Amino acid sequence: MGDYREIITKAVVAKGRKFTQSNHTINPAHRPSSILGAWVINHKYKAKKVGKTVEVTGSYENNIWYSFDDNTKTEVVTEKVTYCDVIKLKYRDPDCLDDHDVLVEVLQQPNCIEAVISPNGNKIIVHVEREFQVEVIGETKVCVVIHPGGCECHDDEWGHGIDDDEFEDLNPDFLLGAEEE
Repeated sequence: MGDYREIITKAVVAKGRKFTQSNHTINPAHRPSSILGAWVINHKYKAKKVGKTVEVTGSYENNIWYSFDDNTKTEVVTEKVTYCDVIKLKYRDPDCLDDHDVLVEVLQQPNCIEAVISPNGNKIIVHVEREFQVEVIGETKVCVVIHPGGCECHDDEWGHGIDDDEFEDLNPDFLLGAEEE
């Protein structure tokens, strides 16, 4: 074993990333004349590891502001959307242990890219994009070199003391509870 030690530690053992585009058809109460605005709100999600993938399940709401009756009236229609994105994992350590902890980063929140009136004129088609990156944490073994003579670093070399230069920027009139003359 000599100058090396094997240490079991938690580390990122697998990663994955997925970009998704989806279209949603919304049936408004009235025949739309034009789209005035479209946005996505209330995004919620959770993730779990399933085999060699991570499933991100979630929901969001599409909100479409549109006009009707020849652009004389407006209304907002809301539709809740659910999804399940299956993200393939690339393993750095296929022999890891206890790899059920998943970290999820939303690289792009669900975002409405385009909202158009359908060709038949009675529905609204919403184009949404989203992107996730996942990391799987597991126990793995690392090999490190040891120094039998110890470490030659000293805490006082880190420079945690206060330099005289730092006192120059202090405002002496900013003393709390100072007596006034």
